Amino acid sequence: MVDTRVVLSGITLDNPVIPASGTFGFGREFAELYDINCLGTFSFKGTTKDPRFGNPTPRIAECSMGMINSVGLQNPGVEHVVNHELKELKEYFSKPVMANVSGFSIDEYVYTCQKINDAEQVGWIEVNISCPNVHGGGMSFGTTPEAAAEVTKAVKAVTTKPVYIKLSPNVADIASVAKACEDAGADGISLINTLLGMRIDLKTKKCVVANKMGGFSGPAIFPVAVRMVYQVYEAVKIPVIGMGGVSSADDVIEMMLAGATAVQVGAANLVNPFACKEIIETLPTAMKKYGIEKLSDIIGGAH
Repeated sequence: MVDTRVVLSGITLDNPVIPASGTFGFGREFAELYDINCLGTFSFKGTTKDPRFGNPTPRIAECSMGMINSVGLQNPGVEHVVNHELKELKEYFSKPVMANVSGFSIDEYVYTCQKINDAEQVGWIEVNISCPNVHGGGMSFGTTPEAAAEVTKAVKAVTTKPVYIKLSPNVADIASVAKACEDAGADGISLINTLLGMRIDLKTKKCVVANKMGGFSGPAIFPVAVRMVYQVYEAVKIPVIGMGGVSSADDVIEMMLAGATAVQVGAANLVNPFACKEIIETLPTAMKKYGIEKLSDIIGGAH
C-alpha cells in the first residue's frame, strides 16, 4: 500500500493534489459532480476587500496548448465570502480549505487577511502578489523582492494561519523574490501564477481578449513551472506548492521531485471537471510504476 499523504505547515493532507484558485470557485459546482473530500484541499476563488465584477469581455482566448484568461478577479468580496460562501462550504467539504487573497494596496491585503483569518475552516492563506499596486504605479507587488517582502510582513502581522505567498513568473529572478518572502516571515511559497500572453484575431486584426493581454496557463507552461519550483526549492527552506500546467499524476510526481510539497491543478479543471479526481485515483499506480512507496520521501528528490 503506497502512502500519498503530505504535511503542509503542520496540516496533513490525504494527498498533495489541490485545485488552484480561479479554476474551482468555492467548490460547490464540483461537489455536485463528485465528493470533493477526496482532494488534499482546494484553493478557493481569489478574494478581494470589495466585490469585483472583473474585466470587460471577452476574457478568454484559446491556445493550442493552453488558454489565456483576463477575468480580473471577479468575486463577491471578503464580507460575502466569510458570511456566506465559507459557511455553506461546510455542507460539502469537511477539510481545511486554502483561502486565496488578492489586493491592490497593502491596506487591502491586510483588511482581507484579517477577515479571512477568523474563518474556522481556513487552514492556510494564499496571498496572490501578482495584482497591480495602485499606490505604486500599477506594477505588481510580486515584481521586486522589496515589494513582495512588504506585503508578506504586513499580512503576517495580522494573521495566525500559515501564509503562502503566490509568486508571478513574470520576473527576472524568481528565487530572490521567494527568499525575500521567506525572510519577511512567509510560511510557504506558491508558484507559478500565469505567464503573460496575448492572441490576435487574424480576421479582425484585433486582440482576442478585451484587456489585450491575459494570464497564459495550461500544459505549455509546465516546463517553466518545474524550472521555477526547482530554483525556489534551492533558495528557501519553507514548503513550496508547485503549479502550472499540471494535468496528470506523472506531472504531480515530477513537480514534487523538483521540490513541491503539494501540487495545484489549474487549467485542467476547466477542460475536464474530473481532472483532480482522476489524478488522485491514478496517483498510486504512478507511484508503483516509479518505485515510490511514500510520496513525501520524493520532495526535492531531483536535487
